[in-house]
Amino acid sequence: MSAPAPPFSRDFTAARARFRAAAEVAGAELEAFPHPLTGPDGGPLACDVARLGPADAERVLLTVSATHGVEGFAGSALQSDWFADPGASGLPAGVALMALHAVNPHGFAHGRRANEDNVDLNRNFIDFTADLPENAGWRRLAPVVCPDLWDEGADAAYRALSRDFIERYGERDYVVAVSGGQYTHPDAIFYGGSGPVWSHDLLHTLTAGRLASVRHLAVIDFHTGLGPWGHGELICRHPPESEGLHRARRWYGDGVTSPELGESVSAVVTGNLRMAFALWRTDIELTSVGLEFGTYPAERVFEALRAENWLHHHGRSDSRGGRAMLAEMREMFDPDDDGWRALVLARGREVQRRALAGLAQT
Repeated sequence: MSAPAPPFSRDFTAARARFRAAAEVAGAELEAFPHPLTGPDGGPLACDVARLGPADAERVLLTVSATHGVEGFAGSALQSDWFADPGASGLPAGVALMALHAVNPHGFAHGRRANEDNVDLNRNFIDFTADLPENAGWRRLAPVVCPDLWDEGADAAYRALSRDFIERYGERDYVVAVSGGQYTHPDAIFYGGSGPVWSHDLLHTLTAGRLASVRHLAVIDFHTGLGPWGHGELICRHPPESEGLHRARRWYGDGVTSPELGESVSAVVTGNLRMAFALWRTDIELTSVGLEFGTYPAERVFEALRAENWLHHHGRSDSRGGRAMLAEMREMFDPDDDGWRALVLARGREVQRRALAGLAQT
C-alpha cells in the first residue's frame, strides 16, 4: 500500500497521533481510555475522545470511528479532517461535538473487523440479561461460511449450500441469515458475543458520564465496505415510521435508507450501535445514522471477511498466503485509491455539517 495522503494514515498508531494532534490544534478537550491489550507491534491501544463545545450542552453530535476495526481508517480520517478544518470550532450555539476515535482499537490496529474477542461490536448492543437472539438460517450455513479448512472442497460446499439456501428462501433472507448477527459460533464472522465487551462498556460509561446532560443526540457511525464505489449511504436503523427516521430524512434528505424497509445495502442488524442508546437513554431525542462508504463488489468483500476469519483462527498470518489475505482485507475496507478517499472526505464533511445544522434547529 502506498503512503496515503493526509488525513488518511498507514496504521493505527499514525491515525491516533494524527487525530490527537488535529483535536489539540482545534482546542478540543482530549481524553484517552487505554485498552488492556496491545497492537501488533506491542504498542499501546486506546480509544481517544475529543470534545468541542459546552460541557453541559444538551445538543451533541457524536461521531464514532472503528466500530468495525479495520473500517476505522476512513472514520479516523474524517474525524481528523473535521478538527483540522479552521471552521471546526465554529459550532452552533449550545451544540457540542464529541468524537470517539477507535471505539474498537484492537480490531483497528490488528486489521480485523471484529474485536479482541472475535465479537462484531455492531452486533453486541443487546440486553444480555434476556434470551439471546436466534438466527435459524445462520445455524444451517455456519459450517460452510466459516469452515475449518480453506481449500477447494470447502469452497465448493459453501457455494452449493449458499445457492440452495437462496433458491429456497431468497437473496434477502440469505443476507440476513449470514450478516444479521449470530450468537452461537464464537469463532465465526458476525458474532455478537455472550456479554458486553470492552468497547460496549466504554460507550456505556461515556453515555452515563460525558453525555449525561444530553437531551438531543445525533450519532454518525462511520463504516466502509458496502455499496457502490465511494458512495456514502446514510443508513438509518430507527424503526419505520419512527420520529427518529423522519427526523434523519429532514436533516439529511430523502437519500436516507432504512434496512427494515428493504431500502439499504445493509441487512437488518441485531445489536447495532443505535440500540445502545435505546437501551441506556430512553429519555433523549436520538437521531442515529451509519455513514457507509462503498468499496468493492459485495461478493469480494464477503470472501475477504471469510478468509481473514479463517486465517485468524486456523492459519498463519506470517505465511505468504496469510499476508495476501490480510492485504486483501485491508484493501476491501480501506482502498488504496486517492479518488475514493476524496469522495469519502467530501461526503463526510457534508454529513457532519448537516448533522450540526439539524441539531441547531432542535
